[in-house]
Amino acid sequence: MQDPVIDIRNLSFAYNDHLVLEDVNMRVSKGEFLALLGPNGGGKTTLIRIILGILPYRQGEIRLMGHPPGHLPHLLGYVPQSMPKSEKFPINVLDAVLLGRIGHLGRWSRFSGRDIEIARQCLNEVGMLEYEKRPMDTLSGGQRQRVLIARALAGRPEILFMDEPTAAVDQAFHPRLYSLLKKLNENGTTIAVISHDLSVLSSHVKAVACINRHLYYHHAAEITQDMLEKVYHCPVELIAHGHIPHRVLKKH
Repeated sequence: MQDPVIDIRNLSFAYNDHLVLEDVNMRVSKGEFLALLGPNGGGKTTLIRIILGILPYRQGEIRLMGHPPGHLPHLLGYVPQSMPKSEKFPINVLDAVLLGRIGHLGRWSRFSGRDIEIARQCLNEVGMLEYEKRPMDTLSGGQRQRVLIARALAGRPEILFMDEPTAAVDQAFHPRLYSLLKKLNENGTTIAVISHDLSVLSSHVKAVACINRHLYYHHAAEITQDMLEKVYHCPVELIAHGHIPHRVLKKH
């Protein structure tokens, strides 16, 4: 394996006395498309926030492209879980996406025409260009989520983290998003996605990490019954694709 862009060794993390992650090890190479799977509360979002430097950790070691978390924010993109409609976001759509370009500005610099061009291109990619002048507060939850995706893409990240990016958007947008991610990945962007959309992910990912306090990493585009049962602790339904899609489910 070439030098990893994400290198996690012996990571453990607890909220107060509640252990959320225990002895996590994972090495992700450049150009990987990684699916992060596991039950709610299993530690998936916590792991991403630690990698990004949002949450501090005390036990273990993490390196992103050779640096500790928080040292290369301009090379990282992050799409959080959908923002509640009640949260205030008192700027318009284009300005929200331009926030993704801040890491590329010099000190005291202003957004250039190139920055605006990139932001508008990203809005077009997620089908939101016609809303560029609309206030964020007037958008639906799904529209706001598309803008958050565009904001992450605007930074032209080398590593893109996405936490349930399709949870708030309409079903018709899912193929468009995954097609966009596939194109980014083919152009060298490393992608890590938290999702429960196994039927879609299984046809796009190159590696799988199943997380439920412990992490089970599988460096192949395969989501196996054994991996899922290790983290969910019960038989899990899988969709088998073929001429006639069908379910595979052990007695539960």
